[in-house]
Amino acid sequence: MDSSDEDLLERTESTSARTPPGKRHDRLPGLDGIRGVAALFVMVHHCRLLAFPGYPADTAPGWLGWLLYGHFAVVVFIVLSGFSLAVSPARSGWRLGGMRRFALRRAWRILPPYWAALVFSLVVAWTLAGQPGEEPPTLTSVVVYGLLLQDLFGAPSPNGAFWSIAVEAQLYLAFPLLLLLLRRAGAAVMLGTVTVVVGAVGLLAPSVPPVHLLIRLTPQFAVLFALGVVAAGVLGAGERTRRLPWHWAAAVAAAPVIAVIATRGPVWTVGNFYWIDIALGPSVALLLAAVATGRPAPLVRLLELRPVRSLGSFSYTLYLIHAPIVVTIHQLAVAPRVTAGLPVFLTLLATAVPVSLLVARGFAEVFELPFQRYRGLPALRRAARARLTRGRAAARPAP
Repeated sequence: MDSSDEDLLERTESTSARTPPGKRHDRLPGLDGIRGVAALFVMVHHCRLLAFPGYPADTAPGWLGWLLYGHFAVVVFIVLSGFSLAVSPARSGWRLGGMRRFALRRAWRILPPYWAALVFSLVVAWTLAGQPGEEPPTLTSVVVYGLLLQDLFGAPSPNGAFWSIAVEAQLYLAFPLLLLLLRRAGAAVMLGTVTVVVGAVGLLAPSVPPVHLLIRLTPQFAVLFALGVVAAGVLGAGERTRRLPWHWAAAVAAAPVIAVIATRGPVWTVGNFYWIDIALGPSVALLLAAVATGRPAPLVRLLELRPVRSLGSFSYTLYLIHAPIVVTIHQLAVAPRVTAGLPVFLTLLATAVPVSLLVARGFAEVFELPFQRYRGLPALRRAARARLTRGRAAARPAP
């Protein structure tokens, strides 16, 4: 990928630098908002789990049943990740144009906030409150989670949200291969190949122990990621394709999956996430294609509201650090004083959610947003020196 393609990728990703409206070129409306809403949903889901134990059984009032399915927000994240990374290649013949540069860009974008969140999570687990059902983190935890190997090797977890970060990092490694296959054989062949392989793993896993070990890697997410890549092709398609009613197609694809979930209930659904995730993926991909082309307009306008876009700007950090904050507030402040059940849930919504948002926003200002705005260590150093110089000049008394 040449420098202009790389710039376009960085601008159009929903995880790219959030510059003010009017200064962003080629930004796709709505995608930041989707990521922000998904991160918020995961946090509220965790509040529900703490207030109503027994997951996956539904022990809460019926009107809160939908909050059991925070896992599906991760489905959205994975499809959106494939979509975002494929935006620039979709507009340039599906060419990546530089694996080393791509790898460095991804590492620069993902690792600094993650490692900072890992340190934060370890400190909280060692000094305040550990994750429910987990032993205190060990040195093995530091190594395994620091190297993003948590889905390969077992270790006490310092943060219940970290499991999906390793999966996404592994999908980044597969991304160039997916583009190569798509470019040479077409979208249908690429998506079909990934789906057949993942389907075979799912079918053989119950009876073949070596294959069953692969389930730790959540291979169904490879299908979701590939769906996002294929969906990004709408941005390089002709006007007739772009104007198709993708949002209605998304609704039609989602309807039978939602019906099955509602009929079979949460215990069955959680036990069959492997297949439900794959079934839900097409509807998410179609929705992203719709939003990226500006429809449905009311939804795009909602996702473009300033608070929603602002939430999306630090959604990665919010996802990374909310779990230790929510658990600590629950264990030290809420559970000992508030009646279990709905009172605990409402109290967590009123305390843990706003605290998590405020801490995440400040955390992102230090550990995430600078790595979005500046695309390398030299640029970051120059910006830091310039800010320090301005600060000294402002502090110097006037003659």
